[in-house]
Amino acid sequence: MTLRNLGLLAAAASLAACSGMGMNKPMAYSQASLPDAVKVPAGHRVAMETVGAGDITYECRAKANAPGQHEWVFVGPDARLMDRGGKQVGKYYGPPATWESMDGSKLTGTQVAVAPNGSANIPYQLVKANPAMGSGAMQGVSYIQRVATQGGTAPAMACGADSMGRKQVVKYQADYIFYRAM
Repeated sequence: MTLRNLGLLAAAASLAACSGMGMNKPMAYSQASLPDAVKVPAGHRVAMETVGAGDITYECRAKANAPGQHEWVFVGPDARLMDRGGKQVGKYYGPPATWESMDGSKLTGTQVAVAPNGSANIPYQLVKANPAMGSGAMQGVSYIQRVATQGGTAPAMACGADSMGRKQVVKYQADYIFYRAM
């Protein structure tokens, strides 16, 4: 591609961005840059986009199948779900992992896949939703993607026999994208 063509593309993109100013319509979410493992299968469309911000609790426990070794084990999340404008629209907590809308509808799900997102961030995640409880925003949701993760990894502090049962809370943020079948 020539520099002239790149310049024309940049100018067109700038014009397109400016033409949407003042309309307050968010861009449609694209999963094009995500690893294939966490992409939602064809036949589903975005129903809701949220930003989850809160805490993840870890507990120091004996490492399974490794006598004398210990590790930080994920216990559960506690986060607020906000729309793109920053208004709280729900919460995310567990176990079991539960996404609950302010309208009272909620759902749980089963992890399908994860993919790394750097060493300092919890991984991307794809979850197959179980049928929602209650009617409202969560009704009909088929998949949930966790993307744009920031933080949330297990604590860096030592976890040994002397700290068994100790819990540590770490901050995190992630986008939760909810899908429905088309």
